[in-house]
Amino acid sequence: MRMLGNILWYFPFLGFITAAWTWLLGLLLTVLVITAPIGLGLMQYGKFLFLPFSWSMVDGKDLKRESNSVWSAYSTIIMILYLPIGLISVVVALFQIVALALTIVGIPTALVLAKSLGTFLNPVGKVCVHHYVKDDIDRSRALGR
Repeated sequence: MRMLGNILWYFPFLGFITAAWTWLLGLLLTVLVITAPIGLGLMQYGKFLFLPFSWSMVDGKDLKRESNSVWSAYSTIIMILYLPIGLISVVVALFQIVALALTIVGIPTALVLAKSLGTFLNPVGKVCVHHYVKDDIDRSRALGR
């Protein structure tokens, strides 16, 4: 089913265009150095959008990765500056979700985009992982570990 979802994402709905646009925007923001925290997050989100039914987006803290406190503070400042652009991105994605949901075949792809709207709004610190890792994180969270 995941493969069928990825095929539907690519061919009738041209999801690779959204994925490529997001990844290239992330690359540009990373090259600009000042906006690197946002660019790295958008590159991870673009990676997710290339195969959205096989990958998941998780917060870096869920992976128990250590982060530099200076980098975290800098990322927060840059995130505040990114907020207007993030809001515009969310509105554009909402239009895309509504357009996809109008067709029965597009509903699964609309759900994928709807679940990942938070990443468009705040891409800092998000990591693209295989869906098995996301399932394991959810399982350990449910068991209280």
